[in-house]
Amino acid sequence: MYKIEEPIYFYFFAIIPVIIGIFLLVLWWKKRTQRKFADSALFAKLAPNFSVFKSTLKLIFLLIGLSFLIVSLVNPKMGTKLQTVKREGVDVVFALDVSKSMLAKDIAPNRLEKAKQIISKIIDKLGSDRVGIIIYAGNAYPLLPITTDHAASKMFLQNANPDMVSSQGTAINEALDLAKTYYNNDEQTNKFLIIISDGEDHQEETKQKAQDLANEGVKVYTIGVGTEKGGPIPIELNGGHIGYKKDRKGETVITQRKPDILKDIANASNGIYIDGNKTEQPVKAIEKIIGNAQKSEFETKQFSDYKDQFQWFVGLGFLFLVIDLFFFERKTKWLKKVDLFNEKEA
Repeated sequence: MYKIEEPIYFYFFAIIPVIIGIFLLVLWWKKRTQRKFADSALFAKLAPNFSVFKSTLKLIFLLIGLSFLIVSLVNPKMGTKLQTVKREGVDVVFALDVSKSMLAKDIAPNRLEKAKQIISKIIDKLGSDRVGIIIYAGNAYPLLPITTDHAASKMFLQNANPDMVSSQGTAINEALDLAKTYYNNDEQTNKFLIIISDGEDHQEETKQKAQDLANEGVKVYTIGVGTEKGGPIPIELNGGHIGYKKDRKGETVITQRKPDILKDIANASNGIYIDGNKTEQPVKAIEKIIGNAQKSEFETKQFSDYKDQFQWFVGLGFLFLVIDLFFFERKTKWLKKVDLFNEKEA
């Protein structure tokens, strides 16, 4: 396992094409000047030791040396041991609604992006708690298994979109069923499920599913996004807006937030419903709830004893620079014997 300590220094690789450009420009200038001074045959006799091949080889050594030095600045580190670490926290699983109705823009920028903002900010507030993410529409899918890697969870979250789910709809009950598999029953941690949706669920089993989940010790909290007035569902193609979803009669479909469904789910599982149209409101509420929850000890594995590896790249970098320093552009005896361009016949 490895990690990069200072990735910003990768930008220094931009100097490589600049050096190549300067080399080609100088080479072109030399060729042009040579033609003005003498023709090719005469110049070959006047400067028999001139070698384009060795000049190019010298440049390659220089670029390799600089590349190794840049990598050394980045300071790659290698993890040498997988260590079991004991931590305290709770298990928090987010169930994110990615149905087409979540693309409605009755709140800015749209319901889905607002939901992502809320989840991301809640993750920022978590300490050593474990996080998992479920996405659902007509079906529910695991986006990220439960983990202590908060950075990875935010990265996966940003990629969530309606195209990840094969069928459309708002099947909250499937998300509730999938959530049961996320928690490790052998570790008696406090378990939280946070559902973020506009509440447009059309299944009668949802409330019972929430009660079943509560019986297994999972507290379910719901966050509603969108307005009760609602808005049209945009249709986009290749990133461009081409219209709005219409029903069979040709009328524009208006999607509305249904808070009553979300309230019923929360009430059935000892949780609460939170209005999510203002980002800070659900973030502060969930932060307080999880902060006051009893933290349980659990085990997690992570790479430890990361060792710096920059010294290898520094050594290789200086080696190639020294080779470049003592590598002359003039032809050597062995190169003269190799008639690459049939110059002797000419």
